Amino acid sequence: MKKDIIISGVGGQGILTISAILDTAALESSYNVKQSEVHGMSQRGGAVQAHVRISDKPIYSDLIPKGKADLILSVEPMELLRYLPYLHPDGYLVTDINPFKNIPDYPDETDLRKQIEQFPNHRIVDARTLAKRAGNFRAANIVMIGAVSDLLPFDDELLKKVISDLFQRKGDRIVQMNLDAFELGKNAILVS
Repeated sequence: MKKDIIISGVGGQGILTISAILDTAALESSYNVKQSEVHGMSQRGGAVQAHVRISDKPIYSDLIPKGKADLILSVEPMELLRYLPYLHPDGYLVTDINPFKNIPDYPDETDLRKQIEQFPNHRIVDARTLAKRAGNFRAANIVMIGAVSDLLPFDDELLKKVISDLFQRKGDRIVQMNLDAFELGKNAILVS
């Protein structure tokens, strides 16, 4: 078993939280895991991406080679497109449809969507709306984990346990909100 996952978005969208959840689930499943992350501009709104590599065999590099990513998971559609050269021909593109317009010449949203839809294995999710339904738009990252849960080498119960453990220090209400966000993502009617 091997899963190479690139997670992308902008600062403040919870990219590193997604990575931490996947890393912890991998370790609790006795898989090998390596992660590399890049923080753009070190502030809210800068590009952020992480490589997460999970395998039942030793992993020698924390970076995913071009053309080898099984999944590119993004909480921002334009950021998804930055990493297309890394996608394996059979890989999946999964993104929140809601843009984070942090530059004045942000591309046309219709054009972005058309580019994503050219790939046979794509999922477009309205994660922001689902996160609001769960209780807070900031849970869009957890919605996205739910939206790809069937592509991950973990069962839902383990993912929910890791999410609960991660947010427990913030109280039961926050834990439940994130579990609800996960379920909404899992059961999302995909926009594509």
